[in-house]
Amino acid sequence: MTRNHPRPSRRAVLGGAVAALAVAAGTGTAQAAPGTGWPTEFPLPDGWLPEGITIGSRPYAYMGSRADGAIYRTDLRTGEGGVLHEGAAGLASIGLKLDRDGLLYVAGGAGGTARIVDSRTGDLLTTYQLTRDAAPFINDVVLHEDRAWFTDSRAAVLHGVPRGRKGEVRALPLTGEWVQAPAGTNSANGLVATPDGRGLIVVNAGQLYTVDLRTGHAAKITLKGATDVAGGDGLVRLGRTLYVVQNRLNKITVWDLDRKVTTATLTRTITDPRFDVPTTAARHGDRLYLVNARFTSPQTPETTFNAVAVPL
Repeated sequence: MTRNHPRPSRRAVLGGAVAALAVAAGTGTAQAAPGTGWPTEFPLPDGWLPEGITIGSRPYAYMGSRADGAIYRTDLRTGEGGVLHEGAAGLASIGLKLDRDGLLYVAGGAGGTARIVDSRTGDLLTTYQLTRDAAPFINDVVLHEDRAWFTDSRAAVLHGVPRGRKGEVRALPLTGEWVQAPAGTNSANGLVATPDGRGLIVVNAGQLYTVDLRTGHAAKITLKGATDVAGGDGLVRLGRTLYVVQNRLNKITVWDLDRKVTTATLTRTITDPRFDVPTTAARHGDRLYLVNARFTSPQTPETTFNAVAVPL
């Protein structure tokens, strides 16, 4: 573990004094839903290469860039936004989560890192080197109890970073029924806590698993109504309802979890013509907000990107 900066103190939640940011040049115009003042679609800068999105209790979305690790913040009420955290060559911001204290925990992709960014100032506070593997991909993150847990899509391990206090990173090898996909394929990705808070649910190579955080034992969840969640990426859980973003299939599947989280039953599917390889989702109010990664389109500095909202 390495730290680039002193440990941050616990932060207050974003205050009401946070102002809406100006729209960055070249990012287009937000589109409002009929009969409401809140947009259901808003732009990101050209060439942004988005992957992750997180929203806290206040109506601000934070979206990372695969291009250089920058973070963009948008006011959900207006669709206006701007760059909060400047990127740099060689960095990436994949999955990210906003803590109650205003700190953003950011997965660093191929850099093998987890970064902590102040969501009010955009300052980089801490960098953890999670792994020295030659080809890691730190993909997504969930905040659970005293740690932020990160997946590595190229290794059968979870990394637990301490939240707002001193401590060492915990590496949790995954055992049991876990099946590690071959290198270069999309293995461990999105993750959420189980409804009882005793473990995590992780999507891995088209299947859902529960993970015991004491032992690392993984158990496959039996799927009813579909054989897999191919392209499973970001996860959102509300009670015993699990939303799975299936990126290249341009859909969100909605699953009912049984009490012991041994079975998930498909209840419905959410599609939208605006989906263009959505990767992750975040909930605010009665909506899910998703970023379109557009993996099937040219990934150039001129490629346009956006985020869209759909009702739960």
